Amino acid sequence: MRQDWEPEDLIEVWTLLEDDMKRVRNKSGATRLGFALLLKFFEAEARFPESAQEVPTAAVEYVAQQVKVPAEAWADYDWQSKAIQRHRGEIRAAYGFRANTEEDQDRLAAWLATELCPVELSRDRLAAAVVARCRNDHIEPLAPGQVRRLVGKAIKDFEKRFSRSTLDRLSHTTRSRLEDLIAGDGTEHGADGEGAVAGGGRSHFTELKTDPGAPGLESLLAEVNKLERVRRLDLPADLFADVSEKLVDAWRARASKAGEPGADEAAAAADAAGHAVPCPADGDHRLAGGFVHPARTEDQHPRGAEG
Repeated sequence: MRQDWEPEDLIEVWTLLEDDMKRVRNKSGATRLGFALLLKFFEAEARFPESAQEVPTAAVEYVAQQVKVPAEAWADYDWQSKAIQRHRGEIRAAYGFRANTEEDQDRLAAWLATELCPVELSRDRLAAAVVARCRNDHIEPLAPGQVRRLVGKAIKDFEKRFSRSTLDRLSHTTRSRLEDLIAGDGTEHGADGEGAVAGGGRSHFTELKTDPGAPGLESLLAEVNKLERVRRLDLPADLFADVSEKLVDAWRARASKAGEPGADEAAAAADAAGHAVPCPADGDHRLAGGFVHPARTEDQHPRGAEG
């Protein structure tokens, strides 16, 4: 919650109405002030503050005047007591909300992984969607830290399913060739056993990502060789027909970082399916572009592609 409040905003958001005053009538001292602040905070945010410091000082002073309790009493409100647990329950009931359960969190994670992660790459927007869904369902939203962890879990679950479904669409031969491409064993063979290519101690995938260099016959032949390697993968033309282009771009960027200094996490996370994703298979020029010049994007949930 923001900490700077103009007087007119304080009046609009933090004024205790008649029903509010009825709820604090049987309370006194720090308990009275604490309940009133939690009540108005929940009304504004549809959640409870994580700590006393999250409640704006101006709001504490304004509400304290209304309930006729010194503002300093806010520091005496016990955040570990049974009283605050009762207060939270009373406030939830007043606004028709209920506490978030483990079952709710599992459902939210499944909803994110199935419905949103395939089309939304921003972790911040995924987190905002969780809070909005909770409010719409009249469930007390999780604390921000818990929401971030929930989003992280949903993304991991989605990525596992996405990788698995991608692999399932590939033939055994294509899988084997992809593994050879990133293995760095020094040789690559076509379907007829010919076409061995020296790896020079690097994986063929790393070689495919290298810059073509200055224009010339040698660099042209090298790029043609790269294109031939990609063609031999024999990727299905419709491999990513039903996948968001933003998602394909994100995994392309993730794969492009594999093997770079400081990119160990991305390299470890990207398995054969991850390396398959950078290949939008709708034409040889895009196949080559996906491998040789991977696009880099920013606001994306694969951590290997995020800033």
